[in-house]
Amino acid sequence: MNVAQPDGPNRDKRYLAIVVEPIRVCATYKPKMGCGPAGCDLRSFQTLYRSDPFYAWFGLDNPLMYAAHKAAGGMTSLYRQIGIGCEHLFRQVLQDELELAADEATWSYEVTGANRKIRTLSLDGRIPLDAIRTEPATKARVRKWIQDEAKELGVDEQIAAQLKGVVFEVRQGYKSKDSKRQNADISNAATAYTKAYLPCVVVMSNQIDADILIRYRAEKWAVLTASTARSSALQSTYVFFREIIGYDLAGFFERHSSTLKNEVAAVLEKLLTPD
Repeated sequence: MNVAQPDGPNRDKRYLAIVVEPIRVCATYKPKMGCGPAGCDLRSFQTLYRSDPFYAWFGLDNPLMYAAHKAAGGMTSLYRQIGIGCEHLFRQVLQDELELAADEATWSYEVTGANRKIRTLSLDGRIPLDAIRTEPATKARVRKWIQDEAKELGVDEQIAAQLKGVVFEVRQGYKSKDSKRQNADISNAATAYTKAYLPCVVVMSNQIDADILIRYRAEKWAVLTASTARSSALQSTYVFFREIIGYDLAGFFERHSSTLKNEVAAVLEKLLTPD
């Protein structure tokens, strides 16, 4: 199989912008603290806390306390925005490598909730086998990967034989023990199978709780992580990209690691100061 090589600076530049732009949003983060959607700046924070006798007695109007609030919320925002950038990049690579249209690389479905209100739920990416427009070998490779994953997960053979593609949930990491989030993901997986899609969680890092990993695989979610200890496309995010999709995503991140580090460092510097 021929792995797609970095085809010039234009593609790398486009991909880098997809990842970096959400990160830069974090530099302007301000804690809300009842100050409205725009959040509190240092002056508003101190006015708020100095007007509260109890907080004033303890000196909680200290600029360092504001910096701590800004850093705490900003760190969460930073992780979230890195995840958003990776999600957007993931879809773009699928479109470029498999020649999918934007709507083909996404997946959503409707559910009827309380009071018969219809909600639209979505996952982060999709590969419909019939929409792959590159050489037949690519489609055959993706199809085999889906069948191998289904067998690895113990999916019923009749269900596996009918799978027409795969849908993805993309995360930078997954350490949350939020049962509501987990239950929603499990519901998404059940729906995906009814629509003849294999559900797959793609984790860009190794940061996933072991209990979550076990639970998701027990619920027939394929789970890919960044583990370098594994060489199989059935377990490794970056081997999957290289051997199945045909793009060296790890190589892209390695080429631009210094830029990504500088962007994150600039955001952290802003978040860790009171100004």
